[in-house]
Parts: sequence; C-alpha cells; structure tokens
Amino acid sequence: MIEAASTIELATELTVAWLGNSNTRATSADVPTFLQAMHDTLANLEKPAAGEVEAEAADEQHVPAVSVRKSLASPDHLISLIDGKPYRTLRRHLSPHGLTPDDYRKRYGLKDDYPMVAPTYSESRRAMAKIIGLGRKPRKAAAGEA
Repeated sequence: MIEAASTIELATELTVAWLGNSNTRATSADVPTFLQAMHDTLANLEKPAAGEVEAEAADEQHVPAVSVRKSLASPDHLISLIDGKPYRTLRRHLSPHGLTPDDYRKRYGLKDDYPMVAPTYSESRRAMAKIIGLGRKPRKAAAGEA
C-alpha cells in the first residue's frame, strides 16, 4: 500500500508535471482543485474495488456444479465439478482451467483416489492395450530365454 506521505508526494509530482506541460492553461485557482483530485484518486487506488474483493472471495470458495456422488454415478463418464458436463477423462478438461488432477482434488476436497478416467473408458483402453500386446516382452527375447 502507498503511505499517506508518499500519496501527497505523488499527488504533488503529478500536479507539477501537469503544470509543466506547455499545453496546460490553468489559473492559480485551478491548482488546488487539481491537487486535491490527484490526492483523492491516489487514495482510492490504495483501496481494493468492491468487485475485486468479491472476485477474490469467489476464487477461494469453489462451489461444485454437482455433488461428488453424482459425478461418479455413471460408469461411462465422470461429471466435472467445474461445469457439470460429462467427460470420459478429466485430465484434458482440467488443463484449460489451469488445474492439475491434484489441484482439482484439493479445490473440491476430494480424496486422493478420486478417478480422473471413467471406468468403462479405462477398461476399453486396457483391452485395446492387451490386444496390441503392450506390457509383454518381445517374442524373440521370450523364445531365446526358453
């Protein structure tokens, strides 16, 4: 915050700069009025605006769009607590909001094991990985060992 003495100094410097401008046509009666206006403006800059205080309070208190129980109700999708829309995976949804899965869990008070992927989507990806052979040793290495 700006101290009272520095507020007066800044207002004085602004008034001097205003008077130093060759385009300024001011009478001696205008100077105190301008100085007071500058001081009031600087004093108002110190105080946070009412909208800023409400925005900071809103940032701290995040209200989920749906309940945690409802967000996990379907095995086909997870419902986002941010916007209430269904997603098969939340990771891609969180990054545009500037969140990581851990931040998301902390924001809404979720447990560490809260899923980021819908169960059926996870199972389908697991089945696909098994079909293409991920997680197995190559056949040549397995045949050479036997």
